[in-house]
Amino acid sequence: MEIEKLPVHVGIIMDGNRRWAKLHGKASTEGHLEGLKAAKRIVKSASALGLRYLSLYTFSTENWKRAEKEVNFLLSLIRRYLKREYDFYRRNEIRVVQSGNIEKLPENLQKEIENVEKDTAHFPGLTVNLAINYGGRDEIARAVLKMHNDKSIKSTCWKNEAEIYDQLTKHLDHPEIPEPDLIIRTGGEQRISNFLLWQSAYSELYFTNKLWPEWDKEDLITALKDYSKRNRRFGGSK
Repeated sequence: MEIEKLPVHVGIIMDGNRRWAKLHGKASTEGHLEGLKAAKRIVKSASALGLRYLSLYTFSTENWKRAEKEVNFLLSLIRRYLKREYDFYRRNEIRVVQSGNIEKLPENLQKEIENVEKDTAHFPGLTVNLAINYGGRDEIARAVLKMHNDKSIKSTCWKNEAEIYDQLTKHLDHPEIPEPDLIIRTGGEQRISNFLLWQSAYSELYFTNKLWPEWDKEDLITALKDYSKRNRRFGGSK
């Protein structure tokens, strides 16, 4: 695989943890633990392969609808992972950021997110964007509210579609992160489920039946090879 054909930014919808647990006669919590191990494998592999940005759909705005016990376990798992994996980020020079509405998360999780973002901000390697309490529609709505409250935006902006487009993009959670070249979804479903809606207008999509806890470096390489064969025209004719 030629390095120049690698995507710059890959987003992953990590689906299948609960189904994996059911198939193996385990509790759903075991599925989420295995999913966490898979995430660490893929982050390490993405870093080694030379990807620049990796967005992981970690906890969606719709996940609050799940049973309270499962929600609490997931949020606690995320918090503990962020806290204890600093050495992993340091060894691999990984920068960690968060997308999503942080204000609606538990305070102890907010604190861990703030700490890991601050502590890894100077690392020059792979940027891992954790989408926690994230929804694409919610991000767009929050961006519009930021624009409305931004006094530096001139009133003429609202009469110019190109400027609206530009300003909305600038007010997303992480406008410095380029749009995803490739979005991967594991677990067999073929939809993007409110993930990076604004940014994924021209993303290539890759769907696989393999459940997320089973994913490893070879699966990531297979997806990247598939991407490298595609002719991205962006509406043009090349």
